[in-house]
Amino acid sequence: MLALAYFVFSNMSHYQELKETVVPNIPHSPGIYQYFDAADNLIYVGKAKDLRKRVAQYFNPNIDHPKTRILVRQIARIAFAVVDTEQDAFLLENALIKQHQPKYNIQLKDDKTYPYICVKKEHFPRIFITRQIVRDGSDYFGPYTSGRQVYTIMELIRILFNYRTCQLNLLPANIAANKFKVCLEYHIGNCKAPCVGKQTEEEYKQIIAQIKYILKGNIASVIAYLKDQMNQLAEQFEFEKAQLVKQKIEALQDYQSKSTIVNPKINDVDVFNIENSEKRAFVSYLKVMNGTIIQTKVIELTKRLDETVEELLSFGITTLRQELQSLSPEIIVPFEVEYAETNVRFTIPQIGDKKHLLDLAKKNAFYYYKQQLSKTETQKTANEKQFEVLNQLKKDLRLSELPMHIECFDNSNFQGSFPVSSLVVFKSARPAKQDYRHFKVKTVEGPDDFATMEEVVYRRYKRLLDEEQPLPQLIVIDGGKGQLGAALNSLRKLELVGKMAIVGIAKKLEEIYVPNDPYPLHIDKRSSSLKLLQHLRNEAHRFGITFHRDLRSKDMLESELEHIPHIGRKTADKLLLYFKSMNAIKTANLKELTEVVNLRQARAIQEFFKQQYDETSINTEE
Repeated sequence: MLALAYFVFSNMSHYQELKETVVPNIPHSPGIYQYFDAADNLIYVGKAKDLRKRVAQYFNPNIDHPKTRILVRQIARIAFAVVDTEQDAFLLENALIKQHQPKYNIQLKDDKTYPYICVKKEHFPRIFITRQIVRDGSDYFGPYTSGRQVYTIMELIRILFNYRTCQLNLLPANIAANKFKVCLEYHIGNCKAPCVGKQTEEEYKQIIAQIKYILKGNIASVIAYLKDQMNQLAEQFEFEKAQLVKQKIEALQDYQSKSTIVNPKINDVDVFNIENSEKRAFVSYLKVMNGTIIQTKVIELTKRLDETVEELLSFGITTLRQELQSLSPEIIVPFEVEYAETNVRFTIPQIGDKKHLLDLAKKNAFYYYKQQLSKTETQKTANEKQFEVLNQLKKDLRLSELPMHIECFDNSNFQGSFPVSSLVVFKSARPAKQDYRHFKVKTVEGPDDFATMEEVVYRRYKRLLDEEQPLPQLIVIDGGKGQLGAALNSLRKLELVGKMAIVGIAKKLEEIYVPNDPYPLHIDKRSSSLKLLQHLRNEAHRFGITFHRDLRSKDMLESELEHIPHIGRKTADKLLLYFKSMNAIKTANLKELTEVVNLRQARAIQEFFKQQYDETSINTEE
């Protein structure tokens, strides 16, 4: 319980004032203390058996740790709360850290939402996997750190027991009113149809009780129950039913044999161990029931001050036991830790099965640390490679700045028809597909590649200027000197020459053209910078061709529709937009067609495609 006092000392901005005026007035009681900076931001929360002694330690002139000295220099105000017991101080400190995440406290890094198995609080409870906990009285088992593990358990209990999987509201009044009918699950033997009264709620509760035993790790008691059931059935000469129960027992024993790794006498125990590094720590947790590990989890802690390994492990134990609502009376740890709960006992094993569990928890923490380290290194390596490529490109093209933002243009047309342009954007040497753009050419008649390039480059950067968007460091034009010159004309009109680098890449010999140089650059064919330019060019070409094909396909469909009497381009567009395909238009009935066009047009469409079909049939017969 929280005690009755909550004191605040404010308007203190200097170390000496705090030391002489505030610290002597803090009581010798258990509680939590809070440090605030000059902007009144909470920067640290701590707990203590004796508040005055603990806070006074921070104002000792001989503090060894530089991080702690930095913290003390920032303290402008101290607040504290007195509580009844040391356990209350632990709980309050943990709650405040989670709520405010102070700058200098250990930070819990755990952004995963782990799956739970929920036994819903309702008539004829449903059982399902969820990642959200709703505080409605339902039972939640987990979290499970492995998706495979949780699905294996669900599959096991589904094989062993018949429980409902439907979403029906099985209130007694609804069942009595015959609101439901049996479903396929009943007919194939997966459910006993409580929805129509074929299974009582008491019978269903017995099944749920057995399932809860399994989820809690009490597999031995379930096996004992099933063995009694099997023997009773055998005595009654119901051997087929007894055989089915025997199969369930064997499935449970198989599951138990794969899960049990220690002495089955070890029951209801929490195991904690820690892997410590310079800036982070990883606390590993195992839950053991009847010698079976039924739960595992590793959390990552980010250090803020010079916390000891004992403080880190203590924080991890408090956090995990609260989160997982563990009430295990025994906690196995590698060394002594400060912990407030008085109704638990700590064990520091040196040999035997408990030591084996402790070592296993250590391995889990270590492997998790290695995994996180590997992810960081992989990310770092990928970033380093990107910067190496960009630096090489800067060197090869003699650029003044690193081309973090590159844009590439490509033109497409089909025998002078359907002229389009595509723009692809690379940021940090990677495609930024959300920034890709297509351009329908507006001002150019016929197959004029240079004029098309000039138009789209002008439109692109005029818009960026109007919208005050950032400009790229490098523009790549798919083409030789002619296309490059056309793009430069647009940049001159916009007064952007010299503000962005621009090059052209010719397809045949992979020659690179730069402004004001009649001779192309030849970059080593093995160079990573040339490969990046080729990637840009190929991506622009692919993106443009895809758009170009879509336009051509749509135009051909529209052209075919326009051969129908009374159907023009706009009506053809409407038909394609509504029906999505030519086949859907061909097979549509009169009522469906009149949703889009008038009756005369609808009849014309049907007559046109009917005639087409008749002609095709005649040709086929001939």
